[in-house]
Amino acid sequence: MMPQKIVPNANHKENSANLKIPIYTQQRLCQTSVYFRIHCVTSKAFHSPRRPFSIHPFTRMPSIEHPTIKDGWFREISGMWPGQAMTLQVKEVLHHEKSKYQDVLIFESTNYGTVLVLDNVIQCTERDEFSYQEMITHLAMNAHPNPEKVLVIGGGDGGVLREVVKHDCVKEAVLCDIDEAVIRLSKQYLPGMSVGFEHPKTTTIVGDGFKFLEDKKGEFDVIITDSSDPEGPAEALFQKSYFELLNGALREGGVITTQGSENQWLHMPLIVELKKACKEVFPNVEYGYTTIPTYPSGQIGFMVCSKDANRDLKKPLRTWSPEEEEQLCRYYSKEIHEAAFVLPTFARKALQ
Repeated sequence: MMPQKIVPNANHKENSANLKIPIYTQQRLCQTSVYFRIHCVTSKAFHSPRRPFSIHPFTRMPSIEHPTIKDGWFREISGMWPGQAMTLQVKEVLHHEKSKYQDVLIFESTNYGTVLVLDNVIQCTERDEFSYQEMITHLAMNAHPNPEKVLVIGGGDGGVLREVVKHDCVKEAVLCDIDEAVIRLSKQYLPGMSVGFEHPKTTTIVGDGFKFLEDKKGEFDVIITDSSDPEGPAEALFQKSYFELLNGALREGGVITTQGSENQWLHMPLIVELKKACKEVFPNVEYGYTTIPTYPSGQIGFMVCSKDANRDLKKPLRTWSPEEEEQLCRYYSKEIHEAAFVLPTFARKALQ
């Protein structure tokens, strides 16, 4: 599949005026950067009277049927976490389609705002997405002394791009996602995340991230792999051959983060194998994690790797002032960066 560059929408301002963006999303959009604050002020979209999410005593039954939704409740059941399930009350099903690569469902929940589901697994919700997006991004970005060129593989909701361009040192941020449907629908239904696509430093390419990397040699300072679980179209992004491509595409001293395959409570053998594969390619590998309520067991991890064997990935090389941190982030901080690598004893022993 040949990569396809997305042409910016010339009618963005006109179309954005018709978007309904929850007030809590408006507030966070206005705090990300000067660029986004200007965008908030000038666009009518950010003055929508729509109320933020709340618990609704009466839930409107979804008009679009989906096998994961029964009696007004979405159920996430997967063989990757047998014997347990995540459920969310559905206020309204907003969209469902089968793209070329996966089943895409978007619904509005009663407690977590708009929810994006791929192949029946929750990818993000408006309420808690910032924990994942901030951590997978800033653990890598702040482990590099001067990340000027950044690549995001996956990340079609735009949330990682939103976080990348918070760093003033970034000159170019490229996103490559295989599924145009995720990008298109995120722009329509998840404006708080997809606002990242509108930043002038960003370029979006629709294509296979694995193939995109094949002819990229020493081009990027940081590469962030924001993929779904190691099944379906994302399976290749958890293999040693993929990490070799990442290593080759990095400049000297480059850093990567990649989803560390769920969490310590459910997938320690898989995490151990993933770290082993990373260490066969990179001289410096660490595993960190974040908490997020709508992911299995409320947790997800990341592999953080560097071509610099002597760099301490557990401590940020660059930091914002406390005032900047307060303005730019809702989860990440210097202290959280260091705490992310403090593992419980059973996990630490397994990964030694």
